[in-house]
Amino acid sequence: MDKSRNNIIKADLYRHGGLINVREGKKIPGFRFMYYLRKVSNHKKVSFLGIYYRIIFRRLTFKYGYQIESTTSIGEGFYIGHFGTIVINRDVVIGKCCNIAHSTTIGSANRGKLKGCPKIGDKVWIGTGAVIVGNIKVGNNVLIAPNSFVNMDVPDNSLVIGNPAKIIYKENSTEGYINYILEEDFLKK
Repeated sequence: MDKSRNNIIKADLYRHGGLINVREGKKIPGFRFMYYLRKVSNHKKVSFLGIYYRIIFRRLTFKYGYQIESTTSIGEGFYIGHFGTIVINRDVVIGKCCNIAHSTTIGSANRGKLKGCPKIGDKVWIGTGAVIVGNIKVGNNVLIAPNSFVNMDVPDNSLVIGNPAKIIYKENSTEGYINYILEEDFLKK
């Protein structure tokens, strides 16, 4: 495995309380799922390891209730806090250091001006029960409150709350919510 792929796994792991030992991290459902998602996306389907990782990944998909395909573009430092239903469309793009809670859906709109999937920036915290749909852009440093319905563009440094969503500008909206970000210097080691 090349160093950059390994760094993505390190960044995902570190988000779980600063852990650096993969064996310890595999005890945590969110990291365990992401570990195998990263492994599946890095190995060919017909290789021995590709088959092995896909079997485990499929099992974890049903066990934890996460419906996230291995082809989904998810940046390093992705954090799943709890196990429970999470549905993310394969065409969604998620940036670095994002948190997602259970009972969350990030999906496509199939018609109209919003036809397509969301693009989510860096350092976005998505609360329990949030629904994000359509060809929209969610900026960096955005907190999406629990049970919010988001189908509009969200600028950087915002708090999104409610159904229908209301956007409130807030400079440090994810401060205290997005923790344990692995610094570039550590990844070079």
